[in-house]
Amino acid sequence: MSKLALVTGGSGGLGAAICRKLAESGYRVILTYNSNQKAAEDLLSSLPRNEHLAFKLNVADSSAIEQLKYQVSEISDKLDLLVNCAGMTKFVAHSDLQSLDDQLFDQIFQVNVRAPFAMVRAFEPWLKQANGCVVNITSIAAQTAMGSNIAYCASKSAAENMTRSLARALSPEVRVLAVAPGLVDTEFVKGLDDAWRNQQEQSTPLKRLANDEEVAQAVYAAAEVLTFSTGNTIAVDGGRPLGL
Repeated sequence: MSKLALVTGGSGGLGAAICRKLAESGYRVILTYNSNQKAAEDLLSSLPRNEHLAFKLNVADSSAIEQLKYQVSEISDKLDLLVNCAGMTKFVAHSDLQSLDDQLFDQIFQVNVRAPFAMVRAFEPWLKQANGCVVNITSIAAQTAMGSNIAYCASKSAAENMTRSLARALSPEVRVLAVAPGLVDTEFVKGLDDAWRNQQEQSTPLKRLANDEEVAQAVYAAAEVLTFSTGNTIAVDGGRPLGL
């Protein structure tokens, strides 16, 4: 029987790459999407084997997570891998404190911190039953304090601290790790100013940006290769902090 993986935010660029890597590696994948049903359906149709599923989920809604738990319970009582990939942010200059209002600040923390915790809380019995693994997608912004806004940086730092706390709380049955990408060369990033992109590449020791597949490989490694690791953060950043 295939191992079962649940990936939140699985229909987007990075989430989709993670789903593809896991499916190609033999996992049965359940992915969640917030609004883009067509992208989720297109991804499902592209994956090997006709066994994968997609469910609509607003990760900031704890009652919706409870509904997802019921849906997954009809499929299996074990969960080998939970990947918390759903996230949100908005560009606000760090110097513009007035534009980072309470509503946006709270929304970022709901999606980037509370939601991953709520997912782990909901699926704890499934994960323990499988001696499973949790991978939280964070960011090097947690360490560099450089990112799309101050709340985003703080939320990713909180998520990495939570990763360590959960690793301790859920041991020895469940391993919990974080994967922290640097700047990833997504379609969104490709649409940004060329001079800014070039500056980011040149300030990275490996002189390029990460790609989705490299982050997906790190998630797979956390689940299947680094089997004696828990509470750690795996950076996929080309050495970016060294070039700051």
